[in-house]
Amino acid sequence: MAQAKTLETIYGLIAPLNKKDAELAPQTTFAVDLELDSLTVMDLVAEIEDEFDIVLPLNMLPDLETVGQVADAVEKIVGEN
Repeated sequence: MAQAKTLETIYGLIAPLNKKDAELAPQTTFAVDLELDSLTVMDLVAEIEDEFDIVLPLNMLPDLETVGQVADAVEKIVGEN
């Protein structure tokens, strides 16, 4: 499970895109709960990469369906750098 600081940072990046005002939690999904389209998700990925100074591999993205999964992936990549 990702650290609270990582989750809070990602929540902050999601907030302007959260048009449905869905509750943000590790299990919140991008497609169903937030109803984000693929272009918006790619913009969010770019913001996350800039914020954490990382690159999320494109082959990893289809497996990242929830906020918690993204936070875990961010922490794994940050830890490898």
